[in-house]
Formats: sequence, C-alpha cells, structure tokens
Amino acid sequence: MPQITVDYSAGLGDGFDRPGFAKALHEATVGIAAAKPPACKTRFRRTEDIVVGPETDGHAHVHVHIALLPGRTDETKARLTEAALELLRAHLEVAEGLVLHASAEVRDLDASYRKFESW
Repeated sequence: MPQITVDYSAGLGDGFDRPGFAKALHEATVGIAAAKPPACKTRFRRTEDIVVGPETDGHAHVHVHIALLPGRTDETKARLTEAALELLRAHLEVAEGLVLHASAEVRDLDASYRKFESW
C-alpha cells in the first residue's frame, strides 16, 4: 500500500519521465495521505491504442490509479488526485499537435487486500 498504476499512451514514452514522476508521486502520497515511503509502489502500463470518439489519431492519454488502505477522507483523496495531475504536468512533454487526456483517481483498496514480501 499504496498500489499505484499508471496507464499511458505509447506515443508519450520518450517525453514521460516515469521514474521522476513515480518518485515525486511517492513523496506526495507520503505527505498528503500519510503513506510510508517504502510502501509506495508504482507500475507503468504502456497502452498501444487510444480511440477518442471517432478519432484514432492525434490523442494520447495518461490515467493514474492510486489505491490506498481505507481511512482517508474524501478531501485527502481529492488533494492527492490534484497533486498527481500537477506532477504529470511537470514530468510529461506532449508532442505538438497531440491532445493529451490526463486523469487520476484515488480509491480504497478492497477489504480482501493482502500482501507479503519475500523472505
């Protein structure tokens, strides 16, 4: 916890500082949602295709999913979502002529969530 997944368009690969974004988002998550630094984990999933309305060209997307253990207020979740979007602006260069669709969400992990670390 937190479990962070970032889906992003393949066309953004070279202009997206993924390690820098992850580190900055981890810091924000610690500061805003009281997560522990070693617990922050981010994985990136590159998506090959995006279709927006009838268009298959000229668009790119990034969606940040942040899953936390229950107990954070809606205000805290909203602050973290806004921070994620601001950090995207700082770590992402979008090619001219490309329309970026960026979004983020914070949700509670289900009560069934469990984890273990290797021993």
